[in-house]
Order: sequence, then structure tokens, then C-alpha cells
Amino acid sequence: MTYPAVPGTVYFVGAGPGAPDLITVRGRDLLAQADLILYADSLVDAALPAAYARPTARIVGSVEMHLDQIVTLMREAAQAGQVVVRLHSGDPALYGAIHEQMAALDEAGVPYEVVPGVTAAFALAARLGVELTVPELVQTIILTRPAGRTPLPEREQLARLAAHGASLAIYLGITRIQQVVDELLAGGAYTPDTPVVVAYRVTWPDEEIIYGRLGDIAAKVKAAGFTRQALILVSAALDPTHKRTDRPTSRLYDPAYSHRLRRRAQS
Repeated sequence: MTYPAVPGTVYFVGAGPGAPDLITVRGRDLLAQADLILYADSLVDAALPAAYARPTARIVGSVEMHLDQIVTLMREAAQAGQVVVRLHSGDPALYGAIHEQMAALDEAGVPYEVVPGVTAAFALAARLGVELTVPELVQTIILTRPAGRTPLPEREQLARLAAHGASLAIYLGITRIQQVVDELLAGGAYTPDTPVVVAYRVTWPDEEIIYGRLGDIAAKVKAAGFTRQALILVSAALDPTHKRTDRPTSRLYDPAYSHRLRRRAQS
């Protein structure tokens, strides 16, 4: 069943991490019905809107546009009764800058809907074949970024977040890799031996993945020359020296564990 688009509506759609086939079915359906597709062409592969758009659709890249231009284009198309798709990389709710776009559409009385997408952290975990919440090892995932032109609240400084020792996905920080490492080590829970993976353009054709530890990852990243579109993933769950059979297992499928939908197996 095709997800029906409503004329006069703006749809903020998550394009996923890069590979065109990792967009959701709903997102694909909306692209196929759109009259206007406004996409973040610095982060989203042009092949994605081109693959699903109908021939009459207008496809516009937004890399050189500022907020007022973006909002005006969406508002005018929606008020003319068109279906508008605003295509963001990853998931729109994470560093997608959609809050200010939605606020402007609210002011203009234009309805909108958000369609989630696969974010790079989970695409990378899938690519590595790892679970980021291993029982008795790590049960929390933190998605964050380092301070830069956009400051962080004091309570969200990397050193404070690192104190939890959780699985930590750091976006928009690759150009500050040494600063990131220093702050993570200052938190006290991670050590120079804590495993780290850095992925450049995960799921894209030119994807590159670097494996390391906090003690050596900055040098490896600088040698690789990554300056954008790279994710830093830190987690005890990434340790390659631990075999999966050595780790505690979830009780979810344990025959000795009962819950309201399954009785405990009798010995």
C-alpha cells in the first residue's frame, strides 16, 4: 500500500545515511508523489531523489540557500496545493535544523509531517555487525556532538557525557578529533585502550572505516585526511578481542526467563 501524500503539505523526510535503498518505504512513496523535492545536496546523494521522483517533479538542491529562501520555496509550493518533500540526510530529528523550518511553517499556517530515517550511528553498527547495548557491558547509547560554532550546554560537555562509559556516537566532530579524544579521556570512564571506529560516508560507494582505540585514533584520522561526513563511534561493545560467545546474553530469549507472553521452560 502506498502512503498517501496530502496536497499542500510539507514532508520532512529522512534520507538515511547515504545508500539510496536505505530510505524508508514511506519516504520513498512520498518522493514518488512530490511536486517539489528540496534536498540537502551537500549531504544527500543526488541519485536518491532522481531514483524515485516522477518526471514532472521539480528537484532543487539547498546547499547554497539560506533559511528564508528554503522556507519561502516550501511555503509557496504548499500554498499552491503541491506536495513538498524536504529531504534531509540521516534522520531529520538529529542535527537536521528542522526546528526553525517547522516554526516558520507554523507561522505561515502550512501543515507538515516528519518521516524518520536511518541515522549514521545505527547504519555503522549494522555495517560492523555489532550490538551497541550488550548485557552487563553497556546498556546506554548517547548521540552527541562536540562544541564548535554551535556551543553545548555545560551539562552536555563531552567529558561529562564520557563519564558514563556508554556507547557514544559523535557527529560533526571529525575536524576536532584530538579535542574529542582529550575530552573523552578526561571523563574518566574511557581509557586509551577503549575501542573506537570512525566511518567516513557510511553506506556510500566511497565509504571508509578506520578501527582504532582512543590512544591512536586521532593520528589515524589525520593520516586518512577525513574532514567531513565522518562519524566517531566509541563503545566497549566494539572490542574485537571479545568473542560474542564470551559475553553475557540477553534474558529475552533465555528459556529460564518468563514474561507475560511466554512461560518459563520446565527442566
